[in-house]
Amino acid sequence: MTLPEHYIGLMSGTSMDGIDAVLAAFDTTTSAPQTLHHHHMPMPTSLRDAVRTLAHGKHELARVTALDVQLGQLFALAARELITASGVTDARVRAIGSHGQTVLHRPGGEKPSSWQLGDPNIIAEDTGITTVADFRRRDIAAGGQGAPLVPAFHAAVFTSRGEDRLVLNLGGIANITVLPGDANAPVRGYDTGPANTLLDAWAVRHLGHAYDDQGRWATSGQVHPTLLAKLLDDAYFERPPPKSTGPEYFNLAWLLRAQNGIDPTPAAVDVQATLCELTARSIAAAVANHAPTTQRVLVCGGGISNHALMARIRSLLAPRAVTSTLDYGIDPQWVEATAFAWLAKQTLEGKPGNLPNVTGARHAVVLGAIYPGRVGK
Repeated sequence: MTLPEHYIGLMSGTSMDGIDAVLAAFDTTTSAPQTLHHHHMPMPTSLRDAVRTLAHGKHELARVTALDVQLGQLFALAARELITASGVTDARVRAIGSHGQTVLHRPGGEKPSSWQLGDPNIIAEDTGITTVADFRRRDIAAGGQGAPLVPAFHAAVFTSRGEDRLVLNLGGIANITVLPGDANAPVRGYDTGPANTLLDAWAVRHLGHAYDDQGRWATSGQVHPTLLAKLLDDAYFERPPPKSTGPEYFNLAWLLRAQNGIDPTPAAVDVQATLCELTARSIAAAVANHAPTTQRVLVCGGGISNHALMARIRSLLAPRAVTSTLDYGIDPQWVEATAFAWLAKQTLEGKPGNLPNVTGARHAVVLGAIYPGRVGK
C-alpha cells in the first residue's frame, strides 16, 4: 500500500494579516487532498506596515532585500510551527509550496510583472525541506496574467460532472472559478474586483480595527447610490477576462478619487455599506455575464466571515445555492494555502499548474522554481 505524500502550503494574501500554513496529504486513489493540520502565523504590525509601504511604490533596494529576508524567516517559522503542532515529522513532508507575499502585481503594460517576497532559500534552509516558490512569473513569461492560479486546484477538487459550479474566493480581491458540469467545457476564472481590501482599509482608517467584524459596521450604514454608481463605472469591471488585479489598483486613493465631487461627502459608515455593496454587485455581475448557468456557488476566503457581505451575495445570486467549501472537504480559510501545497506537488511531478483559459497564457506551463532541502535531512 502506497502511503500518502505530505505537502505544506504557505499563503499570505493581500490583506497581509498573516501567513496561512496547511499540511495536506495527497493520496493517488482520491482527487481531493486531506487537510491534516493548519496554522495561522500573524504578521507583526511593523512588518506589515513596511510591506504595505513597499507595495505602494517605495522600492528602495536595501529595504526590499531586508523585507525579503524577514518574510522568508517568517514563512519558515510558520512551516516549522505547523510541523511541530501536527505531530508529523519533517521527513514525511515531500515539499513546501510557498506563494510568498505579493508586493507588486502589474500583469498589463509593456513590462508585465508580479513580485512576491519571502526568500525561499531561507525556507528551504531553515526547514531542511525542498521548497517550491515563485509560481506566478512563469505564467507571465508565457503571456499570462500570472493570476489567478488557484482555479486549477479548484478544478481538481471541486468539479462535479452534471452540475455547473462556481468557486468564489473572497480574499483581499474577489475571484471566481467557473467549473462546468460538462467535462468538455473549459474551466474559466478571473479577478472580479475588490473583496476585503477596501473594506479592511476603510475600517482601519475610521475604526482603528483591522476589519469590520462580521460586517456589523457596514450593516449600520446606508448604500450611497451616487458613490456606488461611480465605483461600478470603473473600466476594470467591464474589461473582458483574462484579467487580474490587486491593491495596487483598488486602494484608498482609488476610492477617494471616486468620492471627489460628491456633495455632501458621504458619511464614513455609508461608504462602508457602499463598499460592501460594490463587492457583492461586481461579483453578481461577473456571474451573470460569464457563468449564468451556475447552479451552486462554493465560497472560500476570509470574506465568508463577513455576514453582511455574504447576505448580499446570497440575495443577488438567488436562487443559486451558496455554500461554504467546508461542505466539500476544505475549510474556507485554508483553501488557498492548500492550493499552493497542490501546486508544489504539480511542479515536482513536472505537471502544469496554470490554466491558459484563466490566465491568458499561450500554453500550460510547469510553475515555480525548486529550492532543494538540506542534504541528508
